[in-house]
Amino acid sequence: MHDWLTNVYLAVKTTNQNYPYLAYGTDWLAFGHLVIAMAFVGPLKNPVKNIWIIEFGMIACVMVFPLAFIAGPIRGIPVYWRFIDCCFGIFGIIPLYIVYRDIKKLEKMINQNIAPLH
Repeated sequence: MHDWLTNVYLAVKTTNQNYPYLAYGTDWLAFGHLVIAMAFVGPLKNPVKNIWIIEFGMIACVMVFPLAFIAGPIRGIPVYWRFIDCCFGIFGIIPLYIVYRDIKKLEKMINQNIAPLH
């Protein structure tokens, strides 16, 4: 693992020294994450109407696996690192599923005209 981290560090250092404009892409990546995160405010405001955002998040968690195991070997990412990447999908889907399940219960209560308990 030390060799891999050293290799990654040298790659980032060399890239930043010789091609600093490439880091601009990571700025946009961070911006994209913030924009996607803003969408998750929707389920806080109206969970039943915005359940699709939770489903979107769950789908994204599942999509981590094919990306890690298809793009990982192409990019030369070690297998153990791909498993670490997959943990984001596993640990991300758990709270999303809990929220999804609770929204479905809330939807059922609303459809039966039962006031939700707070």
